[in-house]
Amino acid sequence: METQLYKIAAIAQIDERLDELNEDFGDLPEQLRRKENVYKEKVEIVEETQGILNEIKKFCAQAKFILVDLKDKEEKLAQKQFQIKNNREFDAITNEIAHIKNEHEKLSDKLRSEGVKEDNIKKILEEQIRERDVAKVDMDDKIEEIKHLKEIQQDELLRLGKIRDKYADDLKGRAYPEYERIRVFHKDAAVSIKKNSCSGCFSSLPPQIIVNIRTNQDTLHYCEGCGRILIPEEIFVDVV
Repeated sequence: METQLYKIAAIAQIDERLDELNEDFGDLPEQLRRKENVYKEKVEIVEETQGILNEIKKFCAQAKFILVDLKDKEEKLAQKQFQIKNNREFDAITNEIAHIKNEHEKLSDKLRSEGVKEDNIKKILEEQIRERDVAKVDMDDKIEEIKHLKEIQQDELLRLGKIRDKYADDLKGRAYPEYERIRVFHKDAAVSIKKNSCSGCFSSLPPQIIVNIRTNQDTLHYCEGCGRILIPEEIFVDVV
C-alpha cells in the first residue's frame, strides 16, 4: 500500500522533471516578450506616421478644392468688374480679387510644401513598414520555436500531469496544500534522508526523528532546519 510519504515523494519526483522541462525553455519566454514589445513599438510608429500622412493627404485634397473655388471666384469677380459703372465699387472688387489671388498664392505655396512633405513621409513610412515586417518575422519565428518545443514536450507533460493528479487526489487532509506551501520557498519541497541528514539543507537529524519517520509514513515530518518534508531513505519511487 502506498503511504502518504510515498505519494508526496512521487509528486516531488514528477515536479523535479516538470521543472527540468520548463528549464528547457530557458529565457525563450523573455526573448519572446522583448520581440513582442519591439513589434508593438514598430506597429505604433507605423500607425503614427500613417496618421500624419493621412492628415497631409486630407489637407491636400481640401486645398485643391479650395484653390479651384478661389480661381472660380476670381474669374467671376473679374467678369463682374467689367460691368461696374463707378470707381468705388470697381476698387472694392479689385481689392477683393487681390485678396483672393493672395490667398490662392499662399495656399498654393502651402500645397507645394505639403506635397514635398508627403513624398518624404512616404519614404519614411516605407522604411518603418519594412522594419515592422522584419520585427513581425522575428516575433513569429520565436513563437514557432516555443511552439515546437511545447509540441516535443506535450506527450510527456500530459503523461506526468495525469500521474501527478492521481497522487495529489489520493493525498489526505492538509498533505497536498502543505507540500504546495513549501514549494513556494523550496522547489524540492520533499527530500530524502541521506546519511542521517536532510538532503535539502544537510542538517543532521536525531536518530529518534528518523525512526519516527520510518514508522509513521502516513504523517508528514519536517526538517527543523529548512522546513522541507522529509522522506525516509528506503522509499524509492520511479514514476517519471
